[in-house]
Amino acid sequence: MTTVPDNKALSEAEMEARLHGICFKTGPPRRTGVELEWFLYDPHDPARPIEAARLEAAVTALRGLPLRSAITFEPGGQVELSSLPADSLTACVESAAADLVLVRSLLTGLGLGLAGHGHNPWHPPRRFLTTPRYECMETYFDRRGPAGRSMMCSTASVQVCVDAGHEEPGPLGMARRWRLAHLLGAVLTAAFANSPLRQGRPTGYRSTRQALWTAMDPGRTHAPADGGDPRTAWAHYVLDAPVMAIRDEEAPWTVPFGVTFRQWARTGLPRPPTHDDLDFHVSTLFPPVRPRGHLELRMIDAQSGDDGWIVPLAVTVALFDDAQAAETVYRVVKPLGETAGARPAPGNPLWRAAARHGLADPELRTAAVSCFTTALEALPRIGASPAITAAVAAFTDRYVVRGRCPADDLLAPLTGKEGRS
Repeated sequence: MTTVPDNKALSEAEMEARLHGICFKTGPPRRTGVELEWFLYDPHDPARPIEAARLEAAVTALRGLPLRSAITFEPGGQVELSSLPADSLTACVESAAADLVLVRSLLTGLGLGLAGHGHNPWHPPRRFLTTPRYECMETYFDRRGPAGRSMMCSTASVQVCVDAGHEEPGPLGMARRWRLAHLLGAVLTAAFANSPLRQGRPTGYRSTRQALWTAMDPGRTHAPADGGDPRTAWAHYVLDAPVMAIRDEEAPWTVPFGVTFRQWARTGLPRPPTHDDLDFHVSTLFPPVRPRGHLELRMIDAQSGDDGWIVPLAVTVALFDDAQAAETVYRVVKPLGETAGARPAPGNPLWRAAARHGLADPELRTAAVSCFTTALEALPRIGASPAITAAVAAFTDRYVVRGRCPADDLLAPLTGKEGRS
């Protein structure tokens, strides 16, 4: 049974103080993490849906592995590995890669494999998990249309976690990194777009996954309004976001209609919210950059191949944690703010172009070439292994300098074109 701890009710001032204290923890950037999501599929017949009993058996077996990463499962049965925080990029890669060897070996014995796509290219959404959280999430998102259900059951990503940064200004300062994440995020979306198909057909987007996030409830999937102190902006965003679920240990959870967390706190109905309720509420918010003590960058599609995930991790960490690279890339992406305009990501023109065109967009291609070149220069300075640097160089040559992204590989057999479709 799910229980709700008996914490005392919170005032608005207490809620804001809690959000200020837990969401941006500053200090010298030195910790790195990655969260990897994958689809389970049958390598002999990828278009065949995996039966529920077979999926349950795989989940049970995977939970028994001696992994360093935490292993969890998304509503559609996607596997998620969340690495422990590492002291370096290379240590993070080595730890996650070792866990993936164990996962793949077990799945091979079950006749299954891991597929890296931002959106399931074969099957319609099918929810596997039936916990109260996902029951409420489905009910909530269904009120706005099908995008939320597709997000839950049909998407996968590479989520890169970097430290929030220094308290003081500068290239590694918290405010700068927050701003950088929301501009560079569009470049990362375009460069690693890898979800152009739905049930075998092109959707019109290089990143269908990102298009789904754009179409969902903007109060919980778009970024906070730009400007001012990130802590204040985030606290206001959290409290003004609609409540997805009110938990109850004795009855079914309820899904309010149009009630923000701030309104719930002010009315105290059906019961006053607690610390635990606030933390749960934050876990139901899905902006492209989510502060969780560190910064969680959520805009990158899952990548194909055994080691495809290493490149977005390496590029992002190099551009955030090397001071010289952070300064250079900020100057590169700052002009993109004019294209983005005043609307928050991902609903502005810059992010929409990234999702639809990938690096076929000339402005994003130019920015990406500079960003990847800068990352390649920075990787040796942050101690990246030669193998990591070589992987980034190969991706840059194959895709970035040619104005292509992984989605173009999937579209080529259908369109007969290598670039723009």
